[in-house]
Amino acid sequence: MASFGYFKRDLNQVLFEGDSFYREVILNRPTKLNSLNYEMISQMLKKFRDFEMDSTVKFVILKGNGKAFCAGGDIVSVVGSIITGSWSFGARFYENQLTLDYLLATYRKPLCLAAKKLKEK
Repeated sequence: MASFGYFKRDLNQVLFEGDSFYREVILNRPTKLNSLNYEMISQMLKKFRDFEMDSTVKFVILKGNGKAFCAGGDIVSVVGSIITGSWSFGARFYENQLTLDYLLATYRKPLCLAAKKLKEK
């Protein structure tokens, strides 16, 4: 299997906060417009499943640090890995991303997208 430098484990790319009755999921990759990489999707899948099963969590708030909430999937890393010979990474990436999309679309608890305050002039 070819090695590639596109997969970087950085646990701070998604932040999880909140208190006893709500959770916040904060995308924290502002230099990449919070585009989702494999690690972010994997972390979010686990946490969203945990939150859904936790009876103390009543709702989940979604936020994005920086000027964009989320630019979608990180296509650059997927294409880069395919070019270097790891086509299976692309398949796993999209399998996880579509699983996350489905989970959020059918989520049993309220999901709230937090809007940013506009800067006053």
